[in-house]
Amino acid sequence: MDRYLLDTHTAIWYFNGDKALSQTAREIILKLSNQVHLSIISAWELAIKINLKKLEFKGQVARFVSFAETYSFTILPIKASHLTVLESLPLIHRDPFDRLLIATAISEQMTFISADKNAVKYNIPLIW
Repeated sequence: MDRYLLDTHTAIWYFNGDKALSQTAREIILKLSNQVHLSIISAWELAIKINLKKLEFKGQVARFVSFAETYSFTILPIKASHLTVLESLPLIHRDPFDRLLIATAISEQMTFISADKNAVKYNIPLIW
């Protein structure tokens, strides 16, 4: 069974049926034998960006979490092991949410599903 961590934008595009989501990402998410995970970091990022008016998501964070539960995505908490990896990451990416998501994927030994061009620079399993 393969394990995947969705980047925040990946989850939003999936939930919204956005054509920006790659066909590969969509197929992985839909495959029932895959374990698809979201981090609570994504809900936190969404809440902050909605508040700053940098992002709109109808139904806001409650709907985002509800979608995750509806699609049987596992929502991961932030763990000390994620922060340990985070502090050792090179400072390639300045976005703290993306850095913590990447650290989570590394710590949990998951493939990261993201369109973020900077994520590939961290030498992690990445799909888009």
